[in-house]
Amino acid sequence: MLKLLRRFAGAYRKDWIIGPASKLLEVLFDLLTPLVIARMIDESVVTHDAEGALRYGALLLGMAVVGLGFTLICQKMAALASQGMGTDIRHALFKHINALSHAELDRFGTPSLITRITNDVNQVQLAIALGIRQLIRWPFLAIGSMVAALAIDWQLGLIFLVSTPLIGAVFWVVMSRCVPYFKSMQAKLDRIGLICREGLSGVRVIRAFVREDHERERFHQAAHEQADTAIAAGKLSSVLNPATFLIMNLGVCAILWTGGLRVNVGGLTQGEVMAFVNYMTQTLLSIVYVANLVVVFTKASASAARINEVLACEPSVVEAPDAWDGSNLAALVDVPALAMRDAAFAYPGASARAVDGATLELMPGQTLGVIGGTGSGKSTLVSLIPRLYDVCSGSVEIFGRDVRAWQLKALRHVVGIVPQSASLISGTIRSNLCWRDADASDEELWRALEAAQAAEFVRALPDGLDTAVEARGKNFSGGQRQRLTIARALVGDPLVLILDDSASALDFKTDAALRHAIKARSLGSREAGKTPLTTVIVSQRVSSVRDADVICVMRRGLVVGLGTHDELLSCCDVYREICLSQLRAEELGLGQDGAQVAAGAVATSAIAIEGGA
Repeated sequence: MLKLLRRFAGAYRKDWIIGPASKLLEVLFDLLTPLVIARMIDESVVTHDAEGALRYGALLLGMAVVGLGFTLICQKMAALASQGMGTDIRHALFKHINALSHAELDRFGTPSLITRITNDVNQVQLAIALGIRQLIRWPFLAIGSMVAALAIDWQLGLIFLVSTPLIGAVFWVVMSRCVPYFKSMQAKLDRIGLICREGLSGVRVIRAFVREDHERERFHQAAHEQADTAIAAGKLSSVLNPATFLIMNLGVCAILWTGGLRVNVGGLTQGEVMAFVNYMTQTLLSIVYVANLVVVFTKASASAARINEVLACEPSVVEAPDAWDGSNLAALVDVPALAMRDAAFAYPGASARAVDGATLELMPGQTLGVIGGTGSGKSTLVSLIPRLYDVCSGSVEIFGRDVRAWQLKALRHVVGIVPQSASLISGTIRSNLCWRDADASDEELWRALEAAQAAEFVRALPDGLDTAVEARGKNFSGGQRQRLTIARALVGDPLVLILDDSASALDFKTDAALRHAIKARSLGSREAGKTPLTTVIVSQRVSSVRDADVICVMRRGLVVGLGTHDELLSCCDVYREICLSQLRAEELGLGQDGAQVAAGAVATSAIAIEGGA
């Protein structure tokens, strides 16, 4: 918590000074009130002096009004500081999360990050507000009341010395057992957030498989686990108030009993006994409130630790101090647009590498097709190109430079990527298309839409480019979303385009038209004297990669085949097996004899794969 205060409280230093100072002045009036009441009793009530009682009453009223004014000032300062710091923490968290690489995002998980930026920040905000309003008031009021009471009569003050440690002991026992519960509650909130996100984003799949009851049971179990933890913490916390009030009331009884005897012998006045009771009440009430504040601060401390964990997490993908900004790219005409040199990558905690020893080279204007079975490492391989992940060994080069030597902004401007999941942001079609180039003209947007085979349906919309896009693009079909995300990647004229299985929702005709348009775009750039577009296509379809200049065949993270379609068909068993699973032997030009040989090779390959698995 202190780390967050040191980082974010500086801009609100004035509020942190004025607020507690106003609260201290209010406390001074609270400490003077019992003394005024004692004087009123001894000098006016006992002597039946109504005029004197009215004067003291007016004085008490004036003190209350002034104290209220200081309270309102403190409340305003607390609101400004807590809301301001909460907003700043959220901004810093959101900015930092967006700077993290995919490896760190995988580690935390989306539901946990959402809980931290909402619930955890709310807990910290509450602690800041109560810290300014109450943290100064109650300890100062308790100490001041004890000093004032001891000044009246030190013998009665011994009751304070007995009552206060008893309340402190109750407080320590309860809090030491509550802290683990508070930490567990936050972790279980993350679990509820995960289940909610999965249930809401996958509602169609859940209904299709009639899994509503199963999902309800998952949520019910997670919610009850969190509720049980909260109830257990609440039961422990509920002991505080009854126990402390019991000790307080016993102390008041002891004061009245002892004070009454002292009044009878003339050792104390009635007003002094009343003042003593007031101070005793103020002291013990202050301790009760401090105990409640510690509950809030304990929760806030657990939340602050989770926030600091994110803020302290350094992204694994960072720019070098002398990173290249991508200038003079036009002069680099004879260097490979993409090259991998024995590139390898493993996910944190994984037992095996997702990509191991990948080596390939692609010249400007060429097309690379990446194909392989599910989980073979295709998406991981292409994620290394825009540096979403950093290689564990080897290197990935764009136009002759290691991607780690590029400025991230420049690299991701040169490399356009369309991920597997077609994700659009709420706004308009125009606002989504302008992500890579905020100043793109309508002509550029339509040119990208034409290439992505999306212009026809966008023109048919009443508002065209200004058509509203709902969150995640749910007002468009899967194929429309994919075409819009492809158009978004083409805006700004990237030099390397990665299509990561981004045409899976398109029919074969549209897929072919898309590839033809991208090829024509590349040729047009070459004819205009510009660097031609280099394309990387990840697909499960043989038809999508068949015409690529180079085809990379992946299996279990390894590149098991590299070459053209005809070369791989003759020498790569894995590629031949994939082709025969989708196309007839005649379509592949194998003929009857070739088909029988291929079938035997595929069967042998399948047995080998099964045995290896």
